[in-house]
Amino acid sequence: MTTIPARLATLAQRSSSPQESRKRVVRLYREWYRSAPEICAIYALPVSPDYVRHAIRQRFEQNRHVLDQRVIDTLLLKGLQEYQETMNSWKQYDHVMGILLTDINKPQKTFLQKFYEGKDEQAVIPAATGV
Repeated sequence: MTTIPARLATLAQRSSSPQESRKRVVRLYREWYRSAPEICAIYALPVSPDYVRHAIRQRFEQNRHVLDQRVIDTLLLKGLQEYQETMNSWKQYDHVMGILLTDINKPQKTFLQKFYEGKDEQAVIPAATGV
């Protein structure tokens, strides 16, 4: 597939009501959900489309508690931007694996836990993994 920059471009919109923002969130979720097989094919991911769908679901569930309209509109704009960049192949393999597929609820380690392990995780992890 060729890259067409305006293929998935949309204007920034403001939701006038919670019902409208919910419709927009559901529409964005469906676009991500339906494109999981294509994402696996474009980036040759070593995971199934079901796993990608599960990761997408986790990302949406993470922000389920947000009620402020401006925050929802901002999250929608960022989600649409991520979707456009992903589907137009503007990301690399590490971006997709690191940002979309890592566990976001990984417990934070204290300084002493890192010290006892004998390594500094932040110095070892490449920046592109998104962890």
